[in-house]
Amino acid sequence: MHRPTCALLLLFACGGSDNAARSETPSQPATETDIEHHLEIAFGDNLREGTFGPAQFAALDALAASGDRRVAWILSDLMRLGPDPYIYFRLAQTAEALLPITLTEEDAWHTLTNYLITADVPAPPNYLTYKRRIFTVLLPQWEPIFAPGNIDWRHVTWGGVRIDDRPYGRTDEPCNCIPAADDPPVTSATDAAWLDDDAVVFGVAIGGEYRAYPRQIMEVREMVNDRLGGRAFAMPYCTLSAAAQVYFTDRVPEGVERPILRTSGLLIRSNKVMYDVRTMSVFDTFRGDAVTGVLAERQVVLPQAAVVTTTWGAWRRAHPETTVLDERLALGRDFDFRNGRDANGPIFPVGEVDPRLPVQEDVLGVFADDGTPVAFPVEAALAALRRGERVGEGSIQVVVDGGGLRALTDRGEDRQSHQAFWFAWVQHHPTTRIWRRVPL
Repeated sequence: MHRPTCALLLLFACGGSDNAARSETPSQPATETDIEHHLEIAFGDNLREGTFGPAQFAALDALAASGDRRVAWILSDLMRLGPDPYIYFRLAQTAEALLPITLTEEDAWHTLTNYLITADVPAPPNYLTYKRRIFTVLLPQWEPIFAPGNIDWRHVTWGGVRIDDRPYGRTDEPCNCIPAADDPPVTSATDAAWLDDDAVVFGVAIGGEYRAYPRQIMEVREMVNDRLGGRAFAMPYCTLSAAAQVYFTDRVPEGVERPILRTSGLLIRSNKVMYDVRTMSVFDTFRGDAVTGVLAERQVVLPQAAVVTTTWGAWRRAHPETTVLDERLALGRDFDFRNGRDANGPIFPVGEVDPRLPVQEDVLGVFADDGTPVAFPVEAALAALRRGERVGEGSIQVVVDGGGLRALTDRGEDRQSHQAFWFAWVQHHPTTRIWRRVPL
């Protein structure tokens, strides 16, 4: 995830100056038609043509005078893609005229977007149309991604990387993207001498088989389409939300081809937006339901398997028969986003976060018998289990597996569960309960 490159700063020809044409403040409040007219001038086909001149600046002035704060969402979108510095300044200036905020040069886009999310400012007329125009100037391959559906496009932004649109089975080809891995090579535990015992891994158990996905590899790949225990599945990992999940992709409605999930390069409140490369249908990464495209029309929801976040040494000792992704998949890289880039909290706007837990506290997310989401703070749950206490809610029991946490039913069957930062879990499941230890 990066700030826009110097090349992107030249995306739009400025064509403006402090003497840019300004519209007079209207004597009557702007109507919906007025707003749409000015939006079309400022953010219409001129974006594709790479021009932003006096007419566009005059339209910005008219939008600022309109008092319609909804317009600020489009200002935010264009600011994120890094236009000419003068255009960026004028966009921020327009936002300040519409909202009770002050924007500094260093974090204008971040401050603006956080405000819009927190205040739940509605979207302007034809918002998706303008958003698609803005984003596809940067990357035309996004055109089918920006489609109507059960997704709040206000909260979607650019993560600083490009889409991985390589067809299934061709992930050995280089890409200017976060490169997913299809059917990745694996080795036995004894052959994984390169992996330190304290390295974080995501452990998966399906059909009596076990596999470890080292975080070092998943921070490079962020998406794996794999098979284990006779099942096909995809594992997205979002470095920003510290969430690795497993979605079964082999049991879908009749006539639907197995989805092959990829990283879109987009984010929604600091969580990755994944999509099916075959149909360009977008999925909610935290819930597994298709939210746009033909798979949304077919109401495809991908069931989840449990993922255990632990260390390689603990997982290997508990499951010596485990396989593990081959070191080659790391491409020679060794990131540590959690203790580096993300050490001071979310680096993308998320709005206000439920204050019941620290923003980046690790929680195990589970669904109770009645469907209510429940968050188990990881450190507190592990400490209670070490003392021999029961950790659970209703028929859910949380146990230690290979050094990490796994949720089971009262019959000992796996319950869908995975770890994530608190901010990520609660923004997708705002009604979540928090498990609290009951003193003995």
